[in-house]
Amino acid sequence: MDDEKTFDEIIEEVIQLLDDKKYKQTRDVLLEYNPADIADILTEVLDEASLDEAIIAFRMLPKDISVDVFSFLSIDDQVAIINGITDREINYIVSELDFDDKIDVLDELPANVVDKILEKTPKNERSQINTFLNYPDNCAGTLMTPEYISLQIGWTVDDALKHIKKAGMDTETIYTCYVKESGRKLFGIVSLRSLVVNDGDTPVSALVVTDFVSVNVYDDQEEVYDKFRKYGLLAIPVVDKEDRLVGIITMDDILDVGEEETTEDIERMSGIIDSGTSEYLDTSVWKQVKNRLPWLLGLMCSYIITGGIIAGFENALSACISLVTYMPMLMGTGGNSGSQSATLIIRGLAVGDVALKDWARVLWKEIRVSFIIGICLSAFNFVRIYCVEGHMSPEAMPIAITVCVAMILIVIGAKCIGSMLPLLAKRIGIDPALMASPMISSLTDLVSVLTYFMLAVAILKV
Repeated sequence: MDDEKTFDEIIEEVIQLLDDKKYKQTRDVLLEYNPADIADILTEVLDEASLDEAIIAFRMLPKDISVDVFSFLSIDDQVAIINGITDREINYIVSELDFDDKIDVLDELPANVVDKILEKTPKNERSQINTFLNYPDNCAGTLMTPEYISLQIGWTVDDALKHIKKAGMDTETIYTCYVKESGRKLFGIVSLRSLVVNDGDTPVSALVVTDFVSVNVYDDQEEVYDKFRKYGLLAIPVVDKEDRLVGIITMDDILDVGEEETTEDIERMSGIIDSGTSEYLDTSVWKQVKNRLPWLLGLMCSYIITGGIIAGFENALSACISLVTYMPMLMGTGGNSGSQSATLIIRGLAVGDVALKDWARVLWKEIRVSFIIGICLSAFNFVRIYCVEGHMSPEAMPIAITVCVAMILIVIGAKCIGSMLPLLAKRIGIDPALMASPMISSLTDLVSVLTYFMLAVAILKV
């Protein structure tokens, strides 16, 4: 973006020019920026002005630039633009898009529009598009592109470089080339660097790397994302069950998956059922209710159980009413302690720092950490309860002991629960993010109340 103007000033200028019907000037302003920035500007025009003005601005762009801009728009904005332009314009844009972007767009368009586009698509490409559209959601097949550099095992470096020069402009990346045997089976990979620095008569087979990372076409997209992050890849080959190369996934496509998975984890950690890729303001009220209500109903039922435990110790509360004043502190500390541990373990699982086999080490570490934290919190509360609030009361010492011992046990219990539940969820195939703040808080509240009152009965004899 232009450093001399803020983004808001640019938006205001473009909208004003469109309102004044100064379309040539609008075009000139937009062409000062790169396609990604133009896409951001059009998104704001869609939000702040109107769809008609955004379409006019889009049509002002040269054809080659309009395709690049279109690829940077969100799916919702792409569909909005598609619905406002002619069939001829749609066919041009779709035909010029990279294959993976084309699949994303077609997957979101109404069936009648897709049919119109496919009617004018070459037969071999139409068959390939239908294959890609039929892959299950969120699998590697929906992310890949068939546009890659494919080399044959019997070629020389000269043969390979000639092929790259001929086919390179129509592929997603040229930096990694894929060497196939007969039957499209993936034999290995070779980098462009290796080809460039070696003599022309060197066999490709002498440069190929056979120890490579690949994914299956039906692997979950989160597994693909984990492999990109672990191995620092720019692209990864996608194979079928017979190890035949069917496509590649590039870094730019997997970055979107990372954002989706992060959003999903944040929502689940907050007790929200997946809301998909819709933005907050674009999601209807009823869908928001549907996403949030089930968790809240379930958690409310857990608090009903907690209330039942409190009612069961009604006599103890009647005998020593001051016990009630310490319940919020103990329950809150337990919930926060459990959430701390759960957050660290969920992150550890996500980035690969923690594995299921580490459960014993995790548990032992959390016991030690929680014991030290519990002692520190208990010491503070003992001073507060006995020395500050109740040194004149005969009940001060036993109440202080009860609260402090309960604090230690609650912190230990909460941190053990918080660290083990995500691992248990992973073990049984549930997303560990579900075992975060709302779930942990409700469970630790139940444990906190039960522990506190059982100690009160034992120590205070109430």
